[in-house]
Amino acid sequence: MSALVERFQAMLAQCPLIAILRGLRPDEAEAIGEALIEAGIRIIEVPLNSPEPYASITRLAGLAGTRALIGAGTVLDVDAVARVAAAGGQIIVSPATDSAVIAATVAAGLVSLPGFFTPSEAFTALAAGAHGLKFFPAEAGSPAVLKAMRAVLPRGTLLLPVGGITPEAVAAWRDAGADGFGLGSALYRPGMTAAEIAPRAARFVATLSG
Repeated sequence: MSALVERFQAMLAQCPLIAILRGLRPDEAEAIGEALIEAGIRIIEVPLNSPEPYASITRLAGLAGTRALIGAGTVLDVDAVARVAAAGGQIIVSPATDSAVIAATVAAGLVSLPGFFTPSEAFTALAAGAHGLKFFPAEAGSPAVLKAMRAVLPRGTLLLPVGGITPEAVAAWRDAGADGFGLGSALYRPGMTAAEIAPRAARFVATLSG
């Protein structure tokens, strides 16, 4: 296991929340990133269908230092993996199971978190070297579905539901075996300020102590 993967696992254990900043602009990145880090979130994702995503990743990586890990979401091809790495990103998240993207991510020394929705996709992703699995879209499934998946997947597989996660839903997903969560529009929407996102982040972090 690489030092980066160990660091990712440690960050996830510290706070099992991944902030997904779809629509973030580079000029907003540092203020919003600081608000999230101050709230206790340690993993931040910038989807590549955001405006100038690589610039935002670079700004966030510079801001975070050793305090948080910065990654990219909606990574759909191998070329994007290299661009994320060059921008300072350390985590590659995808909406689907693409063995080539997973292999390129592992070869680049980055953390691989591909999306899956079926057992076949989950096992395919793990065979390709994925470090964790993004259960997506979670709102089309349920905690019961995740629990059933957990029963057949290798022990220790990281499962992260993404899509429709709200503070009220966290407990049920954790009881079903979720190791962490990707937080989308319930945490951040394009145009929100750091002052607006801070209490939302704090509310999610508060659910972890319940």
